Amino acid sequence: MEKIAIFASGNGSNAENLIRHFNQTEGGVAEVSVVLTNNSKAGVIGRAERLGVPVVVFEKKQLIETDEVMKCLRRRGVTFIVLSGFLLRMPEEIVSSFEHRMVNIHPSLLPKFGGKGMYGHRVHEAVIAAGEKVTGITIHYVNSYLDDGEITLQKTVEVTADDTAESVEAKIHALEMEWFPREVERLICERRV
Repeated sequence: MEKIAIFASGNGSNAENLIRHFNQTEGGVAEVSVVLTNNSKAGVIGRAERLGVPVVVFEKKQLIETDEVMKCLRRRGVTFIVLSGFLLRMPEEIVSSFEHRMVNIHPSLLPKFGGKGMYGHRVHEAVIAAGEKVTGITIHYVNSYLDDGEITLQKTVEVTADDTAESVEAKIHALEMEWFPREVERLICERRV
């Protein structure tokens, strides 16, 4: 069985959805074995703990300047990484060690509205400001560049004239809840073939 590590920096609703999908399914292909966060006040901590998943809190320098996070992943036997609202760039050692075994979800149709500073509510505000008629989610493999890895799945929603950043965010959240766990599972199963 694959062991998933989820990296998250915020509220953690996607992480909770992934934990429920993988850890509460008998005979599943994977389990979320640890959640890692760089934010000691992140909502993801309580969500993971309530579901019985261990949490590791680390500082940015432990990720970027040392190999402490990589050692943690090895000790726990992690075989697949999911970035779920994680706001730091992954170091090259982890990227290369988990090539095609680390995915991220982004709340727009990349390459539009990606890159530095484009996360969360900022993305939806930019979509509205640009007058986009369609937006969506992108799930992609992680490489050394922000929001640049090979895309594995995109799903779309319409943006209407009445939409606000908040209503677009709700539409995106619904797509994330439906598709993120399914796509992670598909990618894991695909690796086993």
